[in-house]
Amino acid sequence: MSENMEERLLDLLCKRAVSGLNEKETQELDELERSVGSPVDLQSLELTAAAISTAGVRPDDKLPDHLKAGIVKKADDFFNEQKAASSNAHPVVVEPAAPSRSIWGWLGWAAAALASIALIANIWITNSRAPQIAGPGATPTPTPEQLAPTQMRDKFMASARDMVKAELGKGNMPDIAAAGDVVWSDSMQEGYVRVSGVPKNDKNAYTYQLWIFDETQDPKTPIDGGTFDVNEDGEVVIPIDARLKTRNPKAFAITMEKPGGVVVSKQEKVPAMAQVKLNQG
Repeated sequence: MSENMEERLLDLLCKRAVSGLNEKETQELDELERSVGSPVDLQSLELTAAAISTAGVRPDDKLPDHLKAGIVKKADDFFNEQKAASSNAHPVVVEPAAPSRSIWGWLGWAAAALASIALIANIWITNSRAPQIAGPGATPTPTPEQLAPTQMRDKFMASARDMVKAELGKGNMPDIAAAGDVVWSDSMQEGYVRVSGVPKNDKNAYTYQLWIFDETQDPKTPIDGGTFDVNEDGEVVIPIDARLKTRNPKAFAITMEKPGGVVVSKQEKVPAMAQVKLNQG
């Protein structure tokens, strides 16, 4: 079997152990196995595939050819040394000639090579995806996962073309002087509540819950916009977590509910309300 055929066989075995083969690749693997003379035991390759998965290496991430070739060469050198040492330590026994099985020596270290590839691939992929360090005096650009709610709101307001805005004011609890606003986009199904003046809540006693009154819902059963807690005095920004698709919201309300929130609110304690003004835009 040629070196190219051997490399192709290992590639197919690795792919079958990690992500599976399509019908054409399965047929190609069967033909290569028949040329060897017997099927290949994939136990070590499957174990290595599990190790790759655990390490977080995605099957569709391609390792650079030069890196793979270097690993293969080092593995060749290592196992050739091991074979030489073994030959020197034991008497040589001459057996009848058998068909060439060079592929078996090659596959003997396949699992070890794969483990090395997995380790280096993990380092390579991690480094290639790591954020670049900004130069002197530059301000690093935060990723979406790193943005604070206030930054997310600012980004949203700069990009939302159909944004509606409603000013928050007092609800049915006159002792709470709530202020702020609610912004929302139907096309993005995204929005934010910016509120101040509501007291910090004891999470074991109650939580705040947002409700969205839109054109699709009965006012008695507005859309759940998610629960939130207020842990500090001053202004807080909360991303809206709408549980249903929202269309043309007319108003928003913040209620006090039991920990974890409720499915339908009695709207008995409403510290803040916001009415969408008509003819926005």
